[in-house]
Amino acid sequence: MSSLMNPEMLTIFILSGSTGRTCDEVLKAALAQFDEPPVRIVRRTNLESEADVVREVRAAAEGGAVICHSLVVPRLHEVLRREATQLHVPTVDVLGPLLILLQDQLGQQPRGLAGLAFQTQRERLERIDAVDYTLEHDDGARVADLAQADVVLVGASRVSKSVTCFYLAYEGVRAANVPLIPNLEPPAELLALDRNKVIGLTMNPNRLQSLRQTRIKRLDERALDKYGSLHEIDAELRESERLMARCGWRRIDVSYMSVEEVAKEVLSLVRAS
Repeated sequence: MSSLMNPEMLTIFILSGSTGRTCDEVLKAALAQFDEPPVRIVRRTNLESEADVVREVRAAAEGGAVICHSLVVPRLHEVLRREATQLHVPTVDVLGPLLILLQDQLGQQPRGLAGLAFQTQRERLERIDAVDYTLEHDDGARVADLAQADVVLVGASRVSKSVTCFYLAYEGVRAANVPLIPNLEPPAELLALDRNKVIGLTMNPNRLQSLRQTRIKRLDERALDKYGSLHEIDAELRESERLMARCGWRRIDVSYMSVEEVAKEVLSLVRAS
């Protein structure tokens, strides 16, 4: 008989149809009640077939291990129970008793699908990652990492690039934005991207002038007259739209759209790519 463990150690197999995090957390909480227990943990995750389960139970039996599992798919749960009984492998089902209790009290059958808890956790982590990415790649920052974005918004100043990116980030989309500055060639990293990843935001000159004038008043900055000039704004928008056309970037006129509407349109274009 081959040995999976030091004779003085207890080997615990964690068996899971998903990530094994549920078993991990329960096991950590239990082991914390012991003084430096000599334990070796073997993780076997993403078990999808009966053959997978049989193989791992037999490996546990061969090594004199015990099993901690969170298998919720009925057929896999039954195979594990049968094999463990036949091979005399001690097992603990960390979810079974609670599922039975809830089934009785709620009058509902468990869904029997692996990874549901992790799916919720993963979505939360993806949103956090997207927000972090967007914060780090706002207003043309860190262009070397643009290839990691799900979408890059470009356009003149005050066309709602940043606020749209943060709305998208909350939806789990890694969004960056790069301003198009008059008479200045865009970063090479931006031009190198797949054109379907870049979306240009544009606006009619009068609407953009109104937004910029509001900003100028708030800043009390009289030196920004050119920034708020309708003539200059019109020329700037024409230049940015020529660049968007040259690069083959899709465009959205956001003149009278809410942030939610802009984000929804961006998402539809990204998903259509």
